[in-house]
Amino acid sequence: MNSNWFKLLLRATKVKYGKGLRLKGVPVIFNKSGAQLIIGDHVTINSSFLSNLVGLYQRTIIMTRTPEAKIEIGNNVGISGATIYARSSITIGDYTNIGGNAKILDNDFHPLEIEARNADIKEKIRTRPVTIGKNCFIGCNSIILKGTVLGDGCVVGAGAVVSGVYEDNSIIAGNPARVVKKLNANESVPS
Repeated sequence: MNSNWFKLLLRATKVKYGKGLRLKGVPVIFNKSGAQLIIGDHVTINSSFLSNLVGLYQRTIIMTRTPEAKIEIGNNVGISGATIYARSSITIGDYTNIGGNAKILDNDFHPLEIEARNADIKEKIRTRPVTIGKNCFIGCNSIILKGTVLGDGCVVGAGAVVSGVYEDNSIIAGNPARVVKKLNANESVPS
């Protein structure tokens, strides 16, 4: 499917996207009726194996799961084989890059209580908004969990499992993730 046909499908499902949307491969983008899914200008979504040589395990998945859900992706964002799945709210700032196979989830997917989980009671699924600032870098295979707030300029190390609130310009790594370094506002990440 070429990207022009896919963009028609996006319009039909009321996904709002800006100018210059680049699709490499075919992503899975689903917008629940009543939900909001907004993709900014000049966003690149990599969904094919060769579109990112880190080794993508899957196509990019962007999904609003409930009518009250909202996903807002800023301008000049790059996404590679990631999952962005909202039941509440996920906001991604301008110029942020999301590495291969990363997961950004604002919910637990299933109820935690045994009875509710066994009965598949969707209303018991816990959610909290996720906010990712501008100019962030999310490393490959990392997981951003519900309630996470990343300030502007944060870097998340590959494979990190992130939950919590992090100040601007923090380098975050590990499982569970913690701040391993703070960058000055004009400092670049060491290689």
